[in-house]
Amino acid sequence: MNTTVWMDSWQMECCGEPFALGSEVSWAVVAPDREWLTKVLGAGTAATVDGVEEHHGGRPEQPAPVRGTVTGISAVHCRFAPLPAEPGHTRHPVPGSSTLTPLSSAPRWHADRGDLRFVGFLVELDAPAR
Repeated sequence: MNTTVWMDSWQMECCGEPFALGSEVSWAVVAPDREWLTKVLGAGTAATVDGVEEHHGGRPEQPAPVRGTVTGISAVHCRFAPLPAEPGHTRHPVPGSSTLTPLSSAPRWHADRGDLRFVGFLVELDAPAR
């Protein structure tokens, strides 16, 4: 069964383990925040995300274990800007600005690309049905 998992950049940078195509992984996942993912990825891609890797807690739901073989990795970058109706320094993802770059491996740290900020990895897994 194919499963798509979102991994936030900060989760990987904090204490994630690098992985590559063909790696066997075991992650705790929670339900995706569709509103935020839609801003970052667009509605079509956000709808494909089955879960979000979470190893820090702080969410009301219990994480579910997902084990599988990595079959696809994309680095996701997007622009951030203040909302027009919200003065101040808080920056938000700019809808439609995301880029997905296929990778063969996911390093612990991944660079920004100019004004495009690295926000996370979109990972495809071949995982047994739960």
